[in-house]
Amino acid sequence: MKKLTALVATTALMSSAMTAFAGGPVVVVDEPEPVAVVAAEETGSMGGMLLPALGAAAIIALIASDDNDDSTDSTPND
Repeated sequence: MKKLTALVATTALMSSAMTAFAGGPVVVVDEPEPVAVVAAEETGSMGGMLLPALGAAAIIALIASDDNDDSTDSTPND
């Protein structure tokens, strides 16, 4: 009985030792995070001139619609 117990113990020890060294070391490599690149929107040549042009047009429209016309005054100058 002691021979059978020794054989089972030896077999178990050998199988666990074989699987413990199987495969080799595990190398963990930290990979850097990918960087998201966002392309800037391209503006046309008139991109920065739109608001000032609209403002100038609004001012010209206000000046042109002025109702105070001094040349057609209804009071006589005698």
